[in-house]
Amino acid sequence: MTEHLSQFVTDARRSRLQEVLNQRTRHIAVVLEDLYQTQNISAVMRSCECYGIQDAYIVENRNEFEVHKDISMGADKWLTLHQYPNSEHNMKQCIDDLHAKGYTVVATLPDEKKRTIFDIPVEQKTAYLFGTELTGLSEEAVECADYNVLIPMYGFTESFNISNSAAIILSHASERLRHSDVKWQLTDEEHDELYLEWLQKSVRNPEDIIKDFMKRNGY
Repeated sequence: MTEHLSQFVTDARRSRLQEVLNQRTRHIAVVLEDLYQTQNISAVMRSCECYGIQDAYIVENRNEFEVHKDISMGADKWLTLHQYPNSEHNMKQCIDDLHAKGYTVVATLPDEKKRTIFDIPVEQKTAYLFGTELTGLSEEAVECADYNVLIPMYGFTESFNISNSAAIILSHASERLRHSDVKWQLTDEEHDELYLEWLQKSVRNPEDIIKDFMKRNGY
């Protein structure tokens, strides 16, 4: 199917898809807990895409997940979004799932007694938790996280905006990772799966193309 769909995009497009895929990583992930401002959600999505972070985990409680298209600029289209709709202990479920995938889960908190983002080992897969705009992360999120980190600050203001925090942390973590000896790239299987998915997003009427292909080949 991949070979068939690739006929419907230009050589330049195929090359660009491969170029971006080769810079994608699942060594870092982002978790957003109950954000309510769509511009913040969308800005984080955009930062994830720009820094090559493939996975974003969305935990919904009082606020439903929604993307602000003018700010995301289509970034969410290229990400893998894992949504946890409002339910009891959905944050714990999200963190349990991340642990099962081998992630160390880190809560981002403005607490000067905690370690900083510079102390995070790049060797371990890491998921960063970001909380809602006014009250931050829930008690459950903090309790279930493996440890807390902060961004060093030197002014009167005690915290960054959520989208700024995510951008700073992802920029730092991504650069450290890419300059390390860690094998942070996608596996061959992950690469191929995403390439097929992105091909479908790059052609018009992919469902019709796939249906016609399967009919002609007796599937």
